[in-house]
Amino acid sequence: CPWNRCMFCPVYKKRKFSLRSVQEIKGDIQTAGDMADELRSMSWKLGGGGRINDRVIRAVFASPDSSDSCRNIAAWLYYGTNECFLQDADNLIMPVDDLVDVLKFLRQKFPEIVRITTYARSRTLVGKSAAALRRLKEAGLNRIHIGLESGSDKVLKFMRKGVSAAQHLEAGLKVREAGIELSEYVMPGLGGREMWREHAVETARVLNGINPDFIRLRSLRVPGRVPLYREMEKGAFTLQTDDMMIEEIKLLVEHLEGVSSTVTSDHIMNLLEEIEGRLPEDKEKMLDVINRYQELSETDRLIYRAGRRGGAFRSTDDLEADPPAYRKLKAIVQDIGENQGHEAVESFIRSMADRYI
Repeated sequence: CPWNRCMFCPVYKKRKFSLRSVQEIKGDIQTAGDMADELRSMSWKLGGGGRINDRVIRAVFASPDSSDSCRNIAAWLYYGTNECFLQDADNLIMPVDDLVDVLKFLRQKFPEIVRITTYARSRTLVGKSAAALRRLKEAGLNRIHIGLESGSDKVLKFMRKGVSAAQHLEAGLKVREAGIELSEYVMPGLGGREMWREHAVETARVLNGINPDFIRLRSLRVPGRVPLYREMEKGAFTLQTDDMMIEEIKLLVEHLEGVSSTVTSDHIMNLLEEIEGRLPEDKEKMLDVINRYQELSETDRLIYRAGRRGGAFRSTDDLEADPPAYRKLKAIVQDIGENQGHEAVESFIRSMADRYI
Protein backbone atom coordinates (compact mmCIF):
# COMPACT_ATOMS: atom_id res chain seq x y z
CA CYS A 1 0.00 0.00 0.00
CA PRO A 2 1.47 3.41 -0.95
CA TRP A 3 -0.20 4.98 2.11
CA ASN A 4 -0.08 2.28 4.81
CA ARG A 5 -0.74 4.60 7.76
CA CYS A 6 -4.32 3.68 8.67
CA MET A 7 -4.59 3.09 12.42
CA PHE A 8 -6.81 0.02 12.08
CA CYS A 9 -4.88 -1.83 9.37
CA PRO A 10 -2.67 -4.86 10.22
CA VAL A 11 -1.44 -5.40 6.65
CA TYR A 12 1.89 -4.51 4.95
CA LYS A 13 3.49 -3.21 8.15
CA LYS A 14 7.31 -3.07 8.07
CA ARG A 15 7.21 -3.42 4.29
CA LYS A 16 8.46 -0.75 1.93
CA PHE A 17 6.17 0.18 -0.95
CA SER A 18 7.50 -0.18 -4.48
CA LEU A 19 6.07 -0.26 -7.97
CA ARG A 20 6.67 -3.34 -10.08
CA SER A 21 7.64 -2.82 -13.70
CA VAL A 22 5.25 -3.66 -16.52
CA GLN A 23 7.82 -6.14 -17.83
CA GLU A 24 7.90 -7.99 -14.50
CA ILE A 25 4.10 -8.12 -14.26
CA LYS A 26 3.79 -9.35 -17.82
CA GLY A 27 6.39 -11.99 -17.01
CA ASP A 28 4.20 -13.30 -14.21
CA ILE A 29 1.14 -13.33 -16.47
CA GLN A 30 3.11 -15.15 -19.17
CA THR A 31 4.26 -17.74 -16.64
CA ALA A 32 0.68 -18.26 -15.47
CA GLY A 33 -0.45 -18.59 -19.09
CA ASP A 34 2.26 -21.17 -19.80
CA MET A 35 1.18 -23.17 -16.75
CA ALA A 36 -2.44 -23.08 -17.93
CA ASP A 37 -1.36 -24.37 -21.36
CA GLU A 38 0.61 -27.19 -19.73
CA LEU A 39 -2.39 -28.15 -17.60
CA ARG A 40 -4.65 -28.25 -20.66
CA SER A 41 -2.06 -30.41 -22.44
CA MET A 42 -2.05 -32.76 -19.44
CA SER A 43 -5.84 -32.89 -19.63
CA TRP A 44 -5.71 -34.05 -23.25
CA LYS A 45 -3.25 -36.79 -22.32
CA LEU A 46 -5.51 -37.93 -19.47
CA GLY A 47 -8.61 -37.97 -21.66
CA GLY A 48 -10.10 -34.77 -20.30
CA GLY A 49 -10.37 -33.03 -23.66
CA GLY A 50 -8.51 -29.97 -22.38
CA ARG A 51 -10.81 -29.47 -19.39
CA ILE A 52 -9.34 -29.27 -15.90
CA ASN A 53 -11.45 -32.00 -14.31
CA ASP A 54 -11.14 -34.12 -11.16
CA ARG A 55 -8.61 -36.43 -12.75
CA VAL A 56 -6.31 -33.56 -13.70
CA ILE A 57 -6.65 -31.94 -10.28
CA ARG A 58 -5.76 -35.17 -8.51
CA ALA A 59 -2.71 -35.61 -10.72
CA VAL A 60 -1.51 -32.05 -10.11
CA PHE A 61 -1.97 -32.08 -6.36
CA ALA A 62 -0.48 -35.57 -5.98
CA SER A 63 2.68 -34.70 -7.88
CA PRO A 64 5.63 -33.57 -5.70
CA ASP A 65 6.92 -31.63 -8.73
CA SER A 66 3.86 -29.33 -8.82
CA SER A 67 4.57 -25.86 -7.48
CA ASP A 68 2.09 -23.90 -5.38
CA SER A 69 1.62 -21.53 -8.30
CA CYS A 70 0.76 -24.41 -10.62
CA ARG A 71 -1.74 -25.76 -8.12
CA ASN A 72 -3.32 -22.32 -7.78
CA ILE A 73 -3.72 -22.04 -11.56
CA ALA A 74 -5.16 -25.56 -11.69
CA ALA A 75 -7.71 -24.73 -8.97
CA TRP A 76 -8.67 -21.48 -10.74
CA LEU A 77 -9.28 -23.33 -14.00
CA TYR A 78 -11.07 -26.18 -12.22
CA TYR A 79 -13.64 -23.95 -10.50
CA GLY A 80 -14.17 -21.91 -13.65
CA THR A 81 -14.96 -18.58 -12.02
CA ASN A 82 -13.18 -16.80 -14.89
CA GLU A 83 -12.48 -13.87 -12.59
CA CYS A 84 -9.20 -12.16 -11.72
CA PHE A 85 -8.42 -9.92 -8.73
CA LEU A 86 -5.32 -7.76 -9.13
CA GLN A 87 -3.02 -7.45 -6.13
CA ASP A 88 -2.11 -5.51 -3.98
CA ALA A 89 -3.75 -2.52 -2.30
CA ASP A 90 -3.86 0.30 -4.87
CA ASN A 91 -3.07 -0.67 -8.44
CA LEU A 92 -4.34 2.63 -9.82
CA ILE A 93 -1.19 4.24 -8.42
CA MET A 94 0.40 2.90 -11.64
CA PRO A 95 0.57 5.22 -14.66
CA VAL A 96 -2.57 4.71 -16.72
CA ASP A 97 -0.65 3.69 -19.84
CA ASP A 98 1.16 0.96 -17.87
CA LEU A 99 -1.99 -0.43 -16.31
CA VAL A 100 -3.78 -0.41 -19.68
CA ASP A 101 -0.86 -2.38 -21.12
CA VAL A 102 -1.06 -4.94 -18.30
CA LEU A 103 -4.85 -5.31 -18.58
CA LYS A 104 -4.72 -5.90 -22.33
CA PHE A 105 -1.95 -8.47 -21.95
CA LEU A 106 -3.88 -10.26 -19.20
CA ARG A 107 -6.99 -10.42 -21.40
CA GLN A 108 -4.89 -11.67 -24.29
CA LYS A 109 -3.35 -14.52 -22.29
CA PHE A 110 -6.59 -15.46 -20.52
CA PRO A 111 -9.44 -14.64 -22.92
CA GLU A 112 -11.84 -16.62 -20.74
CA ILE A 113 -11.68 -13.95 -18.02
CA VAL A 114 -15.07 -12.26 -17.59
CA ARG A 115 -14.19 -9.86 -14.79
CA ILE A 116 -11.04 -8.09 -13.57
CA THR A 117 -11.22 -6.39 -10.18
CA THR A 118 -8.78 -4.22 -8.29
CA TYR A 119 -8.44 -2.31 -5.05
CA ALA A 120 -7.89 1.44 -5.21
CA ARG A 121 -7.70 4.36 -2.80
CA SER A 122 -10.06 7.29 -3.15
CA ARG A 123 -7.10 9.67 -2.79
CA THR A 124 -5.50 8.05 -5.85
CA LEU A 125 -8.72 8.06 -7.86
CA VAL A 126 -9.36 11.79 -7.44
CA GLY A 127 -6.08 12.36 -9.29
CA LYS A 128 -7.32 10.38 -12.29
CA SER A 129 -9.49 11.92 -14.98
CA ALA A 130 -12.79 10.38 -16.04
CA ALA A 131 -11.24 9.80 -19.46
CA ALA A 132 -8.37 7.85 -17.88
CA LEU A 133 -10.79 5.65 -15.96
CA ARG A 134 -12.78 5.01 -19.15
CA ARG A 135 -9.55 3.86 -20.82
CA LEU A 136 -9.08 1.33 -18.01
CA LYS A 137 -12.65 0.20 -18.47
CA GLU A 138 -12.09 -0.29 -22.21
CA ALA A 139 -8.86 -2.21 -21.50
CA GLY A 140 -10.78 -4.69 -19.39
CA LEU A 141 -11.07 -3.38 -15.80
CA ASN A 142 -14.60 -4.22 -14.65
CA ARG A 143 -14.75 -3.48 -10.93
CA ILE A 144 -12.99 -1.32 -8.34
CA HIS A 145 -13.07 -1.93 -4.58
CA ILE A 146 -12.54 1.13 -2.38
CA GLY A 147 -12.01 1.14 1.37
CA LEU A 148 -14.41 3.95 2.22
CA GLU A 149 -14.43 2.80 5.87
CA SER A 150 -16.19 5.99 7.03
CA GLY A 151 -17.86 9.10 5.68
CA SER A 152 -17.04 11.11 8.79
CA ASP A 153 -14.13 13.52 8.47
CA LYS A 154 -13.53 13.25 12.22
CA VAL A 155 -13.25 9.47 12.06
CA LEU A 156 -11.13 9.55 8.89
CA LYS A 157 -8.73 12.05 10.45
CA PHE A 158 -8.44 10.13 13.73
CA MET A 159 -7.77 6.89 11.84
CA ARG A 160 -5.18 8.60 9.58
CA LYS A 161 -7.00 7.38 6.50
CA GLY A 162 -5.38 10.08 4.38
CA VAL A 163 -8.60 11.04 2.62
CA SER A 164 -11.63 13.23 3.28
CA ALA A 165 -15.33 12.48 2.94
CA ALA A 166 -15.47 14.87 -0.02
CA GLN A 167 -12.66 12.98 -1.76
CA HIS A 168 -14.45 9.68 -1.13
CA LEU A 169 -17.52 11.15 -2.80
CA GLU A 170 -15.57 12.53 -5.76
CA ALA A 171 -13.69 9.27 -6.31
CA GLY A 172 -16.83 7.16 -6.15
CA LEU A 173 -18.67 9.36 -8.62
CA LYS A 174 -15.73 9.22 -11.05
CA VAL A 175 -15.75 5.43 -11.02
CA ARG A 176 -19.50 5.34 -11.59
CA GLU A 177 -19.21 7.88 -14.43
CA ALA A 178 -16.57 5.69 -16.11
CA GLY A 179 -18.99 2.75 -16.11
CA ILE A 180 -16.85 0.62 -13.80
CA GLU A 181 -18.62 -1.38 -11.10
CA LEU A 182 -17.93 0.02 -7.66
CA SER A 183 -17.71 -1.71 -4.27
CA GLU A 184 -17.39 0.52 -1.22
CA TYR A 185 -16.17 -1.13 1.99
CA VAL A 186 -17.64 0.23 5.22
CA MET A 187 -16.18 -0.53 8.65
CA PRO A 188 -18.76 -0.68 11.44
CA GLY A 189 -17.20 0.15 14.78
CA LEU A 190 -14.57 2.51 13.38
CA GLY A 191 -16.02 5.48 15.27
CA GLY A 192 -15.72 3.68 18.58
CA ARG A 193 -18.13 4.60 21.36
CA GLU A 194 -17.07 8.22 21.04
CA MET A 195 -18.16 8.86 17.42
CA TRP A 196 -20.41 5.93 16.47
CA ARG A 197 -23.49 7.98 15.61
CA GLU A 198 -21.61 10.43 13.41
CA HIS A 199 -19.73 7.55 11.81
CA ALA A 200 -22.97 5.77 10.85
CA VAL A 201 -24.91 8.81 9.69
CA GLU A 202 -22.08 10.47 7.75
CA THR A 203 -21.09 7.20 6.10
CA ALA A 204 -24.67 6.76 4.91
CA ARG A 205 -24.63 10.34 3.60
CA VAL A 206 -21.53 9.72 1.46
CA LEU A 207 -22.89 6.39 0.20
CA ASN A 208 -26.17 8.08 -0.71
CA GLY A 209 -24.20 10.56 -2.79
CA ILE A 210 -22.23 7.87 -4.61
CA ASN A 211 -24.84 5.11 -5.03
CA PRO A 212 -22.21 2.37 -5.42
CA ASP A 213 -23.05 -1.00 -6.89
CA PHE A 214 -22.05 -2.73 -3.66
CA ILE A 215 -21.79 -1.71 -0.01
CA ARG A 216 -19.69 -4.29 1.82
CA LEU A 217 -19.58 -4.42 5.62
CA ARG A 218 -16.26 -5.31 7.28
CA SER A 219 -16.56 -4.87 11.04
CA LEU A 220 -13.63 -3.47 12.98
CA ARG A 221 -11.37 -5.81 14.93
CA VAL A 222 -8.40 -4.49 16.89
CA PRO A 223 -5.68 -7.10 17.48
CA GLY A 224 -2.65 -6.07 19.50
CA ARG A 225 -0.43 -5.59 16.44
CA VAL A 226 -2.35 -2.66 14.93
CA PRO A 227 -1.59 1.00 15.84
CA LEU A 228 -5.18 1.55 17.00
CA TYR A 229 -4.61 -0.89 19.86
CA ARG A 230 -2.17 1.55 21.45
CA GLU A 231 -4.80 4.32 21.21
CA MET A 232 -7.17 2.02 23.08
CA GLU A 233 -4.57 1.46 25.79
CA LYS A 234 -4.21 5.23 26.17
CA GLY A 235 -7.98 5.66 26.45
CA ALA A 236 -8.24 7.68 23.23
CA PHE A 237 -10.51 5.10 21.58
CA THR A 238 -13.13 2.85 23.14
CA LEU A 239 -14.11 -0.28 21.23
CA GLN A 240 -17.77 -0.88 20.52
CA THR A 241 -19.30 -4.06 21.90
CA ASP A 242 -20.92 -6.43 19.39
CA ASP A 243 -24.37 -5.29 20.51
CA MET A 244 -23.42 -1.63 20.14
CA MET A 245 -22.01 -2.31 16.68
CA ILE A 246 -25.28 -3.93 15.61
CA GLU A 247 -27.14 -0.79 16.72
CA GLU A 248 -24.67 1.26 14.68
CA ILE A 249 -25.26 -0.87 11.56
CA LYS A 250 -29.01 -0.44 12.10
CA LEU A 251 -28.57 3.35 12.11
CA LEU A 252 -26.46 3.14 8.94
CA VAL A 253 -29.06 1.05 7.08
CA GLU A 254 -31.88 3.31 8.24
CA HIS A 255 -30.10 6.34 6.75
CA LEU A 256 -29.38 4.75 3.35
CA GLU A 257 -31.82 6.56 1.06
CA GLY A 258 -32.20 7.00 -2.70
CA VAL A 259 -29.68 4.32 -3.64
CA SER A 260 -29.94 1.04 -5.53
CA SER A 261 -26.86 -0.57 -3.96
CA THR A 262 -26.51 -4.21 -2.95
CA VAL A 263 -25.52 -4.55 0.70
CA THR A 264 -23.42 -7.55 1.69
CA SER A 265 -22.17 -8.75 5.07
CA ASP A 266 -20.15 -11.65 3.67
CA HIS A 267 -17.29 -11.92 6.15
CA ILE A 268 -16.77 -13.89 9.36
CA MET A 269 -15.81 -10.66 11.18
CA ASN A 270 -19.44 -9.54 10.78
CA LEU A 271 -21.77 -10.82 13.47
CA LEU A 272 -24.88 -10.91 11.28
CA GLU A 273 -24.13 -12.36 7.86
CA GLU A 274 -27.79 -12.08 6.85
CA ILE A 275 -27.70 -8.28 6.63
CA GLU A 276 -27.77 -8.35 2.87
CA GLY A 277 -30.03 -7.38 0.01
CA ARG A 278 -30.77 -4.83 -2.67
CA LEU A 279 -31.86 -1.33 -1.74
CA PRO A 280 -34.46 -0.07 -1.40
CA GLU A 281 -36.64 -3.17 -1.69
CA ASP A 282 -34.76 -5.27 0.89
CA LYS A 283 -34.21 -2.54 3.47
CA GLU A 284 -36.93 -3.74 5.84
CA LYS A 285 -35.70 -7.32 5.52
CA MET A 286 -32.22 -6.23 6.61
CA LEU A 287 -33.59 -4.25 9.53
CA ASP A 288 -35.69 -7.27 10.51
CA VAL A 289 -32.49 -9.38 10.74
CA ILE A 290 -31.11 -6.81 13.18
CA ASN A 291 -34.32 -6.61 15.17
CA ARG A 292 -34.48 -10.40 15.57
CA TYR A 293 -30.98 -10.39 17.04
CA GLN A 294 -31.75 -7.50 19.37
CA GLU A 295 -34.90 -9.25 20.62
CA LEU A 296 -32.92 -12.29 21.79
CA SER A 297 -32.30 -12.68 25.50
CA GLU A 298 -28.90 -11.61 26.77
CA THR A 299 -27.93 -15.26 27.25
CA ASP A 300 -28.94 -16.23 23.71
CA ARG A 301 -27.05 -13.26 22.28
CA LEU A 302 -23.91 -14.47 24.07
CA ILE A 303 -24.46 -18.02 22.82
CA TYR A 304 -25.02 -16.82 19.26
CA ARG A 305 -21.94 -14.60 19.37
CA ALA A 306 -19.79 -17.49 20.62
CA GLY A 307 -21.25 -19.77 17.95
CA ARG A 308 -20.76 -17.25 15.19
CA ARG A 309 -17.18 -16.45 16.17
CA GLY A 310 -16.42 -20.14 16.52
CA GLY A 311 -17.86 -20.96 13.10
CA ALA A 312 -20.84 -23.00 14.35
CA PHE A 313 -23.58 -20.47 13.51
CA ARG A 314 -24.28 -18.37 10.43
CA SER A 315 -27.75 -17.16 11.40
CA THR A 316 -29.72 -16.53 14.58
CA ASP A 317 -32.05 -19.25 13.27
CA ASP A 318 -29.24 -21.72 14.04
CA LEU A 319 -29.94 -21.27 17.75
CA GLU A 320 -33.05 -23.41 17.25
CA ALA A 321 -31.97 -25.31 14.15
CA ASP A 322 -28.91 -26.88 15.82
CA PRO A 323 -29.90 -27.91 19.40
CA PRO A 324 -26.68 -29.90 20.11
CA ALA A 325 -24.49 -26.89 19.22
CA TYR A 326 -26.76 -24.60 21.23
CA ARG A 327 -26.54 -26.80 24.34
CA LYS A 328 -22.77 -27.19 24.06
CA LEU A 329 -22.18 -23.45 23.62
CA LYS A 330 -24.58 -22.60 26.43
CA ALA A 331 -22.65 -24.88 28.78
CA ILE A 332 -19.32 -23.28 27.76
CA VAL A 333 -20.62 -19.71 28.16
CA GLN A 334 -22.22 -20.50 31.53
CA ASP A 335 -19.13 -22.30 32.82
CA ILE A 336 -16.80 -19.40 31.92
CA GLY A 337 -19.25 -16.86 33.31
CA GLU A 338 -19.82 -18.64 36.60
CA ASN A 339 -16.15 -19.36 37.25
CA GLN A 340 -14.41 -16.33 35.76
CA GLY A 341 -17.04 -13.64 35.28
CA HIS A 342 -18.73 -11.88 32.37
CA GLU A 343 -15.56 -10.15 31.14
CA ALA A 344 -13.94 -13.56 30.72
CA VAL A 345 -16.84 -14.56 28.43
CA GLU A 346 -16.32 -11.38 26.39
CA SER A 347 -12.58 -12.05 26.19
CA PHE A 348 -13.26 -15.62 25.03
CA ILE A 349 -15.53 -14.40 22.23
CA ARG A 350 -13.10 -11.61 21.21
CA SER A 351 -10.20 -14.05 21.00
CA MET A 352 -12.13 -16.28 18.59
CA ALA A 353 -13.08 -13.32 16.39
CA ASP A 354 -9.53 -11.97 16.27
CA ARG A 355 -8.24 -15.25 14.85
CA TYR A 356 -9.67 -14.29 11.47
CA ILE A 357 -7.54 -11.14 11.06
